[in-house]
Amino acid sequence: MNFLEERIAKDGIIGPGNVLKVDSFLNHQMDVDLFQKMSKEWMKRFEGKNITKILTIEASGIGIASVVALDFHVPVVYAKKHKTINLIGDVYCTEVYSYTHQRQNHVVVEKRFLSSEDHILIIDDFLANGCALRGLLDLANQAGATVEGIGIVVEKGFQDGGKEIREMGYQLESLAIVESMDAETGSITFRE
Repeated sequence: MNFLEERIAKDGIIGPGNVLKVDSFLNHQMDVDLFQKMSKEWMKRFEGKNITKILTIEASGIGIASVVALDFHVPVVYAKKHKTINLIGDVYCTEVYSYTHQRQNHVVVEKRFLSSEDHILIIDDFLANGCALRGLLDLANQAGATVEGIGIVVEKGFQDGGKEIREMGYQLESLAIVESMDAETGSITFRE
């Protein structure tokens, strides 16, 4: 069991609807030391890649992506879930269904922040069905950017998102892949 799987097994809570709550260290209260360990692992896995920007989605991915950006020495661009009045100029826009919030979101990035010259590393906290990730890939594709890889903290291996993204040919590196969860016993099984 790796450092992240150990932390999930210790502090993760399985909620109704097969929701894995890791909010005590990942996406509400953030363990930045853990983020740094995750970042170092992704640096190994994406070694030699020409990364010019980290791309993530509002809101839970921002903290993790920021730590990763420090190690890669590149800026973070995060896709906003709402088009606000302070967005200037043209935007790339896609729709993403949020399982957590049970609604469709219009996700946007200003065109001046992504271009065909960019080599993107996508970073996000969870991958289940892949809706958010496909939205980020769509934004990168609209910009003509090259997606060099995808780093995910927790992948739900019992859902199809990871399989589908890998079949599209992307280097997808999930630090923990959950094979099964049992809310009654609180047990979590990870992929070997």
